[in-house]
Amino acid sequence: MSGCLDRVECHLPEWCELGEKRNFIASVAAGILFFAGWWLAIDAAACYPQDDKLVKAYHVCGVVSTIAFFMINAVSAGQVRGDSYNTGCIGQRGARLWLFVGFLLAFGGLIGASWILFGPYVVNKQFSESYPGIAIFFQNFLIFVSGIVFKFGRTEDLWE
Repeated sequence: MSGCLDRVECHLPEWCELGEKRNFIASVAAGILFFAGWWLAIDAAACYPQDDKLVKAYHVCGVVSTIAFFMINAVSAGQVRGDSYNTGCIGQRGARLWLFVGFLLAFGGLIGASWILFGPYVVNKQFSESYPGIAIFFQNFLIFVSGIVFKFGRTEDLWE
């Protein structure tokens, strides 16, 4: 079952070949997404400074997602495969564990932000306006997407 898609080929158009610009474009796109996520959270905090509209503890999800962003991108693909990192205290298994915990934190932040949006803002209607919940959710969603773009959008072939 592991080779069921081995013969499928997707050819990109000639104008879509990024070449040496791939790392640059992925980094800029991830930076813009990360910036937009935090911009939404800061905007919601500035527009609704009182706790009756936006509870300050809801910002913990964004902090967890940011920590996950750095954890996911601190480990290279070579370290996870064991190609470039075989010394140190825990070696390849440690790199895989670090990446796994980073993804757990990223999904945890996104799930927490979903709970914040749908719990108090959509279903229970504890607050009169739903923009702060939407902002917290999209902050975590954009940080999650930026982490994925930054991790998998770049190639390590250009580093050598």
